Amino acid sequence: MRKLIVVIIILFLCAGLSIIVLYVPSRAARIYGPAAPSLSLPERVQYSALLLWYDGLLTQPLDLNGAEQTFTIEAGESADLVAIHLRSQGLIRDSESFRSYLIYSGLDTSIQAGEYQLSTAMSALDIAHELQDATPEDVTFVVLPGWRVEEIAESLPTSGLPITYDEFLNAAKTPPQEYDFLVGASSAEGFLYPDAYIFPRTTSSAEEIIAEMVRNFAAHLTLDLRNGFDRQGLTVYQAVTLASMVEREAVQEEEQALIASVYLNRLNIGMKLDADPTVQYAIGYNLLQQTWWTNPLNLLDLEINSVYNTYRYEGLPPTPIANPSLDALRAVAFPTETTYYYFRAKCDESGFHEFSETFDEHLQNGCP
Repeated sequence: MRKLIVVIIILFLCAGLSIIVLYVPSRAARIYGPAAPSLSLPERVQYSALLLWYDGLLTQPLDLNGAEQTFTIEAGESADLVAIHLRSQGLIRDSESFRSYLIYSGLDTSIQAGEYQLSTAMSALDIAHELQDATPEDVTFVVLPGWRVEEIAESLPTSGLPITYDEFLNAAKTPPQEYDFLVGASSAEGFLYPDAYIFPRTTSSAEEIIAEMVRNFAAHLTLDLRNGFDRQGLTVYQAVTLASMVEREAVQEEEQALIASVYLNRLNIGMKLDADPTVQYAIGYNLLQQTWWTNPLNLLDLEINSVYNTYRYEGLPPTPIANPSLDALRAVAFPTETTYYYFRAKCDESGFHEFSETFDEHLQNGCP
């Protein structure tokens, strides 16, 4: 009789254990999704039971009207530490229940470092899944001084913005016409202001990108700059064209006003500008060098039949050849007053130039 009772007790215990092993994980899976395959059976039962015990701590938001706040995860932070920080920032009710869910679901091993926009209107489950993708909502897109429109277009596909090279180039051919300096222009080249821009990752309009860059240019085109251009006898469009040449020619920023002076002096006497960057622009992409700016140029390059070739044609090229910085624009508006008509690179490879008044002096400055 005593043995029978022991057997019955054992059977009841086994039945109870079977119920726990089968029912508890099944119940948890219906509420929280499947358990991570990496969990052992005892771990699956343990964390399933914990989640059922915690119940509404994970599924109910703290405050449906809660505002967004920035939450940062540093590289190397453990899931435990993330849970503690979420609790201390008031984004979840309980750190232990959150940690248990991360382990149960396997999300504890895939939390990404980065900045997140979270709120108490999100449940703890929502937050756990949000922490799996640190991709920011905004994209920082940088346009460097001296880039031509094709270089800007080339950098778009890897920027995170869903805009193609061709879409950007096509949009640049029809620039915004609400600005006096772009009326009648066939391209936005020269007016895509070099800067760091922040766009929503979902921005899919090339026209919107270009409009923002041109707006930025207009914001920097002060009355002071306009008056400076006017004193040099230049329209805004002409000044930007010249500034784009200065931007490409000057290796050292401090020489921009000197180089602008040389170009202006040449323009004032009807002398050809003989500017290498205009030839580089005319040549276009150099497949061998993998660049839009062929360097060095040879004598055949200088003979290229293009209206942009200022070795062949007097005056400014028909359009800007790149997108100049504010410093280059200011160099054209307020050039150094000189009587220089020539310059050439110094022989020390410093990026600086030797300036001269006459062609004979220019020849004497040649490298041995």
